[in-house]
This record gives sequence, structure tokens and C-alpha cells, in this order.
Amino acid sequence: MRYLLSIILVLVVSLPVYAVNFRELFEREFLSKPWTIERAEESTCIECHTSDLMKPELRNIPQEWKKSWHYKNDISCDDCHGGDREDKSMAMSHKRGFVGKPGYSEVPDFCGKCHIGILKNYKMSGHGRALRYTGTGPNCVTCHGSHNIQKASLDIIYERRCTQCHSYERAKAIKQALFDIEDKMGRLEEDILSLRAQGVYMDEEERELFRTKAEFRTLFHTIDVNLIKDNTEKFSERLDAIDARVKDTFKELVFRRNYSIFLMLIFIGMAVIISVISNRYRE
Repeated sequence: MRYLLSIILVLVVSLPVYAVNFRELFEREFLSKPWTIERAEESTCIECHTSDLMKPELRNIPQEWKKSWHYKNDISCDDCHGGDREDKSMAMSHKRGFVGKPGYSEVPDFCGKCHIGILKNYKMSGHGRALRYTGTGPNCVTCHGSHNIQKASLDIIYERRCTQCHSYERAKAIKQALFDIEDKMGRLEEDILSLRAQGVYMDEEERELFRTKAEFRTLFHTIDVNLIKDNTEKFSERLDAIDARVKDTFKELVFRRNYSIFLMLIFIGMAVIISVISNRYRE
């Protein structure tokens, strides 16, 4: 009992110190920080582009970026444009790799720093050759936008966009060739997410699906209908193999649940039988 009272006394005496430290920590880390954005988003890029001193046409860039697929995958301003987002004095320094806004014809190489396979196929395509020889062909931004870049999908291909440069017939044929594979990949992605929500992680299948999507969409940038059609069967077989493993996992889950229910019913039945027998013995 004496030791217990001593511990309580020490805690009571120390409480004001802990309270002060907590209050200082709270004020420093929370009250002094805006609650509307995560701390990871704080950068000199965001601070500058949201400032009243920035040109109006550049002020919306951070909000556009926050709607993008890049933002959802933690791709920040400096990952594309270089510079130092934590140091104002070096934010736009070429010593820190700052490149700013690329010229129109420089956009493919700018994006191709990450999208290497796509860049190679794009440069071989009619789009890439048109840009190289005339300087006016479509670049990445023409189809995908600049900052509000969305997850790749067939919605990117539509008549109003494509007919800015040429007829829609070729683009329509490519979209039709892509449809079955894109549909399979979409359904597989939903199934894997459904399993993950149930606590089943199919990491190998998820990686294989990611590789398949990346390779297939890289192939699309050749803008070659025949090439896409010729490779459709190969990609379909890869997706079918993943789908078979995913379906087997769903079947196993159903079996386990049914087996669990079966065991539970057996235990309940046994409990009822034991209860009936016990009551008879008492009588």
C-alpha cells in the first residue's frame, strides 16, 4: 500500500510538467498549422502558387494537382519540375534540378523521365513523328492534361478530342481493340480490392496485374491498331491466369465460411442435445 501511495504522489507532482509539455506540443504542432491540408503537402511550391502575388492563371495549379492521379500516388511538384520544395532560396534553383515549365515539344521527354516505355512507343507513333517533324503534333498534355492528370482509362479516347487533329475512325478502332482487355483489367482490380477489404492480400497477383496494365497501356501509345490486336490474345491469357487464382481464392473463402457455419451448427446441435439429456437426468 505504501508503494502504491508513493507512485501516485510522484505522478501527481509530475502532472503539471507533462501538462505544460503537452500544451506546448499541441500549440506548436496543431494550432500553428493549417488543418485543411496534410503536413506532407506543405511546400514552398504550394505556398507560392496559392499566394495573391501569383498570376491568376497559375494560382489554381495546386488545386488541380490535388485532384490528380499523381497526387493520389504521392507525386509532388518537385518530382516533375525539380527544385527544392522545402527551401525557399533553392526552390527554383537549377543546382537542385529545377526545370520549370517545359516547352511544347519538350513535354514527352519531360513526362518520359518516369514513363520510359510509353515515351519509346510514343516517339515511334504517328503522334510522336508529327511532333518531331512539324512541332505541332499532340504531346502528352494534349490527351492527359497537365496537372489534373487522371487515372488512365478508355474515357481519354473520345471523338471531340481526337477530331481536333484528325478523323475519329482510327481512334475508334483502337478503342474497340482495347475494350475487352481494359474491361478485364478493371474487373480484376475490383475483385482484388474486394478481397483486400475482406483481409485477403494477393500481393503477387496485384503486382502481376500492375505489370500487365503498364505493358498494355505502353503498347497503346504506338497508335497501331494491328499491333494492339495482335497482342490482345497474349495479354488476355495473362489476365485469365490471374483471374483463375482470384476466383479460386473467392471459392476458398466461401468454403471456409460455409464450413464455419457447419461447425457452428454442429456445436449448437450438440449443445441442444446435451441440454435435453441433462434435463432428462434431472427429471
